[in-house]
Amino acid sequence: MPPVVRVSGLRKTYGSLVAVDEVSFTVEEGEIFGLLGPNGAGKTTTMECVEGVRERDAGTVEVLGRDPGSRHADLLDRIGVQLQEAQLQKRIKVWEAVDLWTTLFRNTVDGDQLLRELGLAEKRNAWFMTLSGGQKQRLFIALALINDPELVFLDELTTGLDPQARRRIWDLVLDIRNRGKTVFLTTHLMEEAERLCDRVAVIEHGRVIELGTPKELVARHCPERTVHVSSDGELDAQTFAGVTGLIQAERLDGSLRLTGAGSDFVSSVVGAIAAQRVQVTDLRTEAPNLEDVFLKLTGHSIRD
Repeated sequence: MPPVVRVSGLRKTYGSLVAVDEVSFTVEEGEIFGLLGPNGAGKTTTMECVEGVRERDAGTVEVLGRDPGSRHADLLDRIGVQLQEAQLQKRIKVWEAVDLWTTLFRNTVDGDQLLRELGLAEKRNAWFMTLSGGQKQRLFIALALINDPELVFLDELTTGLDPQARRRIWDLVLDIRNRGKTVFLTTHLMEEAERLCDRVAVIEHGRVIELGTPKELVARHCPERTVHVSSDGELDAQTFAGVTGLIQAERLDGSLRLTGAGSDFVSSVVGAIAAQRVQVTDLRTEAPNLEDVFLKLTGHSIRD
């Protein structure tokens, strides 16, 4: 199947500021694809150019085989969009917002059923201004899905939400994908990208600096694993001298921190403990994540 989204050499400037610089990637049918990067990296500008909301300066963009800049009516009927700064009138009711959105498209789903699926049935008659942050985001998801789109754009969907609301939104996003939709989202949250995305493009200063699945990026750039071993007795680094893939053994406050690489490293550590009959009081492993990848690629945390 051809990609749902194809972006090649995308460039967007604001005067002397280059917001997006030669960005290229594809989004495949049925996947959750994420643009991952810190605030100001160019994620939203890139997404808005792909949506057709913002005019690009250079490059080519295809969405479902169309140029979104041409504003084809049939394309607008096939995509759903949730904008980062979306707002509604304070005193518009939930059902009124859904009803209004149904007038914008030729084909729509049952609005009441959609509200039930998103847990908003009890808020049907509530004013927008009385909704919690998580409820507002679920309403924006409902509006993005009202036309039963093939492709859904979600821009920084969970920013500012508490952990419980964020996880509920994550479940909704996974459900969208499980219903056969393609999801294109932006986020600066590492846990969100690792939980949701099949593939990610890491963007920094308007450029894509890496692309792949979260596991691929971690394996490519941060293959090391860390094991912390604590014992009531004296721990000897020599106990682990023969561990497969061992890179470094450090003593830290009565425990040992072992760093190594390879698929057999952790099991080899456990084997050495068993062979030497070490009385272990604590054994913890640490695996790198996407933030470690970003730190290695750029020299700073994604939250900086």
